[in-house]
Amino acid sequence: MNFTGTRVQSFLRLSLCAALLQTVAMGCQTTQAPQPSAPAAQATPIALADPTMFFHDGTYYLYGTGNPQGFQVYTSQDMKTWKGPTGNSDGFALKKGDAFGSSKFWAPQVFLYNGKFHMAYVADEGIAIATSDSPLGPFSQTDKKALAAPVKQIDPFLFIDDDGKKYMYHVRVADGGNRMFVAEMSDDLSAMKMETLKQCIEATEPWENTEKDAWSVTEGPTILKHKGTYYFIYSANHFKWPSYAVGYATSNSPYGPWEKYTGNPIISKANLNYNGTGHGDVVKDQKGNMFYVMHTHQSATQINPRKTGVVKMIFSKDPKGGADILSVDPKTFHFLEATQ
Repeated sequence: MNFTGTRVQSFLRLSLCAALLQTVAMGCQTTQAPQPSAPAAQATPIALADPTMFFHDGTYYLYGTGNPQGFQVYTSQDMKTWKGPTGNSDGFALKKGDAFGSSKFWAPQVFLYNGKFHMAYVADEGIAIATSDSPLGPFSQTDKKALAAPVKQIDPFLFIDDDGKKYMYHVRVADGGNRMFVAEMSDDLSAMKMETLKQCIEATEPWENTEKDAWSVTEGPTILKHKGTYYFIYSANHFKWPSYAVGYATSNSPYGPWEKYTGNPIISKANLNYNGTGHGDVVKDQKGNMFYVMHTHQSATQINPRKTGVVKMIFSKDPKGGADILSVDPKTFHFLEATQ
């Protein structure tokens, strides 16, 4: 009995071992080696100078100076997370060859007019306007030409007033400096009415020419209308100077005369702590909050490629009873980054 019991116990032990080996073998067959995870998308700083931001149908579109082949575009749903370039022409919203210009593609502005998206921009130191069915482009011209002018002109901003009249604010490069002008536009936006041309602003204040350059610079106009008052936002000094900054003037007429705000500049190295703050545009978010998108120098020692940032802009009551005061909240300033 002891011999037989020993044989039975040995048999049972062998059977159990076999079962365990089979289970281990099956586990080895079904377990897969861990797969390496895909690398996380890397966000890179957006380097667009003279930026403009356009909001349409829940999407923010960002354009600016930075590529000799035209204007690339970046997109965002929240003004924080950006993708791009996302333009319909290899990342471009406007690509050289589709509209006027062979070089020096600068300072675009995008707006919706008569059911078409329009881009006013600079190329070859002239102002042109192209159209598209999408903010992503392609923006193009049937007749590839700039607006007629006897001088070089840059930095367009088209403003449509409450009465439907359209005005082209821009910079004329002549007579020893960059000075800002306005002229009424034809309804088809093909030409400025030269009989209405009027100078608006030039550098006259100390903050507008800190280096006392022989060639003074005021540029980058953006026009707002708030409570019946026109606000002319602009940049002054050459963009290469750390003191490049933003101020504004007000008027009761789109033609001026313009009264410069005594607290200028409202955006500068003094309140943002970055060199070369300026030349931007105003955009409102989905909640109606107002922001100014601009460029700064690349670093404290390097100008280009200029970096793109945004800061919240605010209207507040003038304690003296004048027009509302325009300012920014420096704590909200941040640079923009994008993933492909």
